[in-house]
Formats: sequence, structure tokens, C-alpha cells
Amino acid sequence: MQEIQPSTSRKKFLLWSATILSSATVFKFIRTPKKKKTDTVKMLTQDGKLVEIDRKLLVSPGKKITDKELQQWVKK
Repeated sequence: MQEIQPSTSRKKFLLWSATILSSATVFKFIRTPKKKKTDTVKMLTQDGKLVEIDRKLLVSPGKKITDKELQQWVKK
């Protein structure tokens, strides 16, 4: 007579597949893509639009202008 072997291959397959899926999910959350950090400054153009400019493109540090200069700069 033949002995009946327990069906462990299916259990092993399910166990291994669950392990692989869970480890893949864990690795996905651990390895997050590094976001490129941009150093920008928000400025207004003469026509009143808000733009972002890279800080490295600015030649000198900005200075505050007076109210009188601002009123002359804005075109109505």
C-alpha cells in the first residue's frame, strides 16, 4: 500500500508567497524616493504675476524697497 503524504507543498507555497508579498510591501515603504529639494524665492513681475526663481540665479541678496519706489514701479 502507498502511504498518504501530507500536502505540505501547497502550505509551503502559500507561506512563501505571503512572505514575499509582505516583504515587498515593507521594502516599498522603506525605500521612498528622495525628493529633489529646490531652493526657490517667490517674486512678483512688473505685470503682477507671481513667479518662483532659483536662489542660485540671483546675483545679489535682495533689499527692501521704500513705499515710494514701489508706487513708482507698479504700472497702473
